[in-house]
Amino acid sequence: MIIRLIAALTLLGSVSAHSEELQIFDAHLHYSHDAALQIPTEQVVKILRDAGVKKALVSSSDDDGTQKLKAAAPDIVVPALRPYKRRGAISTWMNDLNVIDYLEDRLSQFEYEAIGEFHAYGDDINTKVIQRLIELAKERNLLLHHHGDRAAVDLIFDAWPEARVLWAHSGFAGPDEVADTLETYPKLWADLAYRSDMANAEGVDPDWEKLFMKYPDRFMVGSDTFAPERWYYVGVHADFSRSWLSDLPDDIARKIAFENAVAMIAAK
Repeated sequence: MIIRLIAALTLLGSVSAHSEELQIFDAHLHYSHDAALQIPTEQVVKILRDAGVKKALVSSSDDDGTQKLKAAAPDIVVPALRPYKRRGAISTWMNDLNVIDYLEDRLSQFEYEAIGEFHAYGDDINTKVIQRLIELAKERNLLLHHHGDRAAVDLIFDAWPEARVLWAHSGFAGPDEVADTLETYPKLWADLAYRSDMANAEGVDPDWEKLFMKYPDRFMVGSDTFAPERWYYVGVHADFSRSWLSDLPDDIARKIAFENAVAMIAAK
């Protein structure tokens, strides 16, 4: 995808003055154990500032990376608690009862705005671990950053109808399914991380553009640094986001780039 982003930027040419002024709230970043070992915290902060990322929803496997980054850039970092210590646990964590102790311990020590990003599909939501995760979020009124399918989204809202949920990658679903899900759940937002189908060198996909126009308050950008090397493309992704957002009306571009994420965090 990075190659496509770079190619798109090249074809689009210089970013307009309108785009350069656009503040970015990156709603999908990780500073996990492997990234923390390879890229010093001060370098990560410089990457964010150079990219014009004014705010960032950050989670990590383990949570130490998030805490280091928050201490280094408290004006940027909006901390989220990921429920597993290593990225390799994304398919098993929901059956590990030790996760409950880990969540409760970290929540007792630090302040967060969200729990996630967590991976869960379908009936995974009914496991004891995830039900307790939802309870902990409800007790503290925290956002849930969920990576999974529509069936899992339904079960999250079944468990907690008043939940605020950020759907990672818009569920990797098509525009019609995303639209139906947003219509069903007014407190669901969708990040656009790693969506190569949404925009290209020719601009915003028409079906996605219709979706942004219909739900201008529900989308936000994200670069998803799921591997250490992706940190070096945060600036490229921010510029690409500004480029395709410049095809939209100014007010909607500002919402998707920054304002929607601010409103989502504040909606308690």
